[in-house]
Amino acid sequence: MEKKRYSPLRRVLPISLSLMLAIGMLAITINPSQAYPVPTIWIISVDKDVSVTISGAYFPPGKIFTVRMGPYGSLGIGGTVVGTYDSNNGSYFTQTYDIPDNLVGSDRIAIRLDSPDGFYSFNWFVNDPSKVPTAVPQAPPGYYGYPTISIIAVDAGTSVTIQTHNMPAGQSFTVRMGDYGTYALNGIVVGSTSDSGGSFNATYAIPAELAGRDRIAIRLDGPTGYYAYNWFYNNDAPVANATPAAGATPVPGYFGTPIIYIASVVKDSKVTIYAYNFPANQTFNVRMGDYGTYGIGGIQVASVDTGSGGSFSATYDIPGALSGKAQIAIRLETSNGYYFAYNWFYNNTTY
Repeated sequence: MEKKRYSPLRRVLPISLSLMLAIGMLAITINPSQAYPVPTIWIISVDKDVSVTISGAYFPPGKIFTVRMGPYGSLGIGGTVVGTYDSNNGSYFTQTYDIPDNLVGSDRIAIRLDSPDGFYSFNWFVNDPSKVPTAVPQAPPGYYGYPTISIIAVDAGTSVTIQTHNMPAGQSFTVRMGDYGTYALNGIVVGSTSDSGGSFNATYAIPAELAGRDRIAIRLDGPTGYYAYNWFYNNDAPVANATPAAGATPVPGYFGTPIIYIASVVKDSKVTIYAYNFPANQTFNVRMGDYGTYGIGGIQVASVDTGSGGSFSATYDIPGALSGKAQIAIRLETSNGYYFAYNWFYNNTTY
């Protein structure tokens, strides 16, 4: 999924490690101090083939971020270095960076900020000043983080049901759908959301123009610049998450969404993940399954007690039943279904 995304989300990887637990083949590192909102960047303006101006928010202090640009689709990984940003100058900022010569003439360009200890944020922009998609969000009082959406169910060619997370109160979002890969920017308007904020489910009709597509992007645009997007297979395949059990409640003081990233893989043996922004005092079951299942109902390979919450890295054995698979889904979920995170990886050894 393009999330988010990171999500997509979708955009931070703190790897500050403090406590190592060895439990068989499982290594867990938890840093309870890392409960910072996800660093996020927005495109403010573009001077075609010359420069791009971005704004950032929620950048953790005391870090030097390298700014890179690369081809669209690369997430800026390994891109050309175009500058740096010292977050001691502010967690919120606006900066302009030159487009490197090797990307002049590109239709779309990825931009990425990453720190040596693993924090990062990325976005992309159309190399055309007339197509800047968003403005810098204006946070309501007391609101932190960013909104995200998960796919709950799909009725092929007819409708999709989503679950929102961390929506700002008092803002109704326009819901759009478009072709996969477009992030539904300027997509077909299919409805709007409640302005009650928080988390809720909603179902939207798939427009006739997209009813035959294999994959469809969905996007929520808010009136003050916040947005969320995801995409889904246009079939009746397993959904991304189940509805939380009755009576399940959020962890007080927790905001945002737990996220996992793939760090490394040993083919048919192990996968190491980095996890970010996990709620405190929760037990997550770790499951693996076939690609496309989101790990739902997958083989349980471990469980994780998040303690004080925050970030951790962990290595898990790939179950024998998935040996030989080209792609594998991995999922961490609480037993009551309230919190979950998932991703997938190629079952190839990384170096």
